[in-house]
Amino acid sequence: MRSLRSSAFAVGIAILGGWSCGGGSSSPPTTPTPTAVTILITGQKGVLSFSPNPATAGGRMVVFRNTDTEAHRVRLNNLSVDWGLIAPGATSQPFLMPAEGSNYHCDLHPTMIGSVNPEAGGDPPRCEGVYCAP
Repeated sequence: MRSLRSSAFAVGIAILGGWSCGGGSSSPPTTPTPTAVTILITGQKGVLSFSPNPATAGGRMVVFRNTDTEAHRVRLNNLSVDWGLIAPGATSQPFLMPAEGSNYHCDLHPTMIGSVNPEAGGDPPRCEGVYCAP
């Protein structure tokens, strides 16, 4: 009985060893995840409230990092995306910015405005509505 257990154990070890050191991999190759563009929230400073502004991030992942001492709520001007309340020192969830660029603001402090350049380059889209610089 002991030799049967020993043999089964040896076969199991050989199989595991073959999987870990074997000649092929069944897992797909990994591709590196692009790093998100970080836009800093710097406080209530109009068009200087976000840095960089405009951000070269059209068609790229973006996160907002709050470096201010109070919470902010960033939203796209068309209200299609709301990052929610971003506490001091916190970073928002990543979001894929529209390739054509966009305009955004802080919902709690409407004078805090920012924009994103299009993926193809050039200026951000024309800002319309109440969340635009005079």
